[in-house]
Amino acid sequence: MAQSATVKLSNPDDYAAVFGDCHMKLTITAAGDFEARLIRLKLNDLELYHCRETLPRIAYFSLPPGRVVLSFPIGAATLVSSGSPVRNGDIALHAPGSRFHQRSGGACQWGLIAIAVKRLTRCEKALTGREATLSRTSRLFRPARAEMLQFLDLLRQALQLARGKNSFIDRPEAARAFEQELLHAIIHCTSGAAAEQRGARHAAIMLRLEETLSRSIGQRLTVPALCAEIGTPERTLRMCCAEFLDLSPMRYLLLQRLNKARSALRHADPTTASVAEIARNHHFRELGRFAVTYRAIFGESPSATLHQKTQKGDHALQPRR
Repeated sequence: MAQSATVKLSNPDDYAAVFGDCHMKLTITAAGDFEARLIRLKLNDLELYHCRETLPRIAYFSLPPGRVVLSFPIGAATLVSSGSPVRNGDIALHAPGSRFHQRSGGACQWGLIAIAVKRLTRCEKALTGREATLSRTSRLFRPARAEMLQFLDLLRQALQLARGKNSFIDRPEAARAFEQELLHAIIHCTSGAAAEQRGARHAAIMLRLEETLSRSIGQRLTVPALCAEIGTPERTLRMCCAEFLDLSPMRYLLLQRLNKARSALRHADPTTASVAEIARNHHFRELGRFAVTYRAIFGESPSATLHQKTQKGDHALQPRR
């Protein structure tokens, strides 16, 4: 049965969790109050997300093996997906089970569509008469104007229906027909020539970086130590981080640690927890330097975060069936 939901969140962890098995690790990269507004529409074999975010960030996605995922900017903002700019009118197609980085440079709107592999390949064969071949790497598409306009028109209809009452989602046959129409539009948009995103070698280096940081985030890492663990020259690692993240390796590590500390502060009980304890638990040994850096990144002191027990404006998912 079709479902729709809306959510407004100021906690990046809660926002990332909304994407379910399209696992997202979110790193906020600038000061300010983060806010995300999201509309989700779930059909039989297709799930659509429309996202609005207020701050620049880096998202690291780990996709499930049974789904093809499309991501695309909405409006003027440009996303960078695995080191390649994705501009208005572009669609990035990500392989089942793949992992990729996506970053924004500021406030943005974007969309994500996850589709069951079996349904997409079956639909593509019926529509084109050809067996679908799924690439193992992410690819960028710039559909013809007419095809992209049709896709965006269906996207707008989907969002209006998801927000409205007494919509087609209460009628299974209408929901199936709309899903089929949207799948056809997606196939038309992604059946032309595609440009491969950044080389597989650079993507593999960035995946090894994430794995290393995940294992060693509490250690006193240096760039030479990272390079030895990953197995790549320092110049290459710095170049890959600049392309994919627009950050140096150590700056990215620092931001990850600060984001984890902020999450811990948000979830801690201010009557029993202390900033010093949480800073030490996240391997910040100099409390004064931690507080200064934290305020520079997030625009508030660690103590303010700890004592802000309720996040104003947060609303849980509000499902409609």
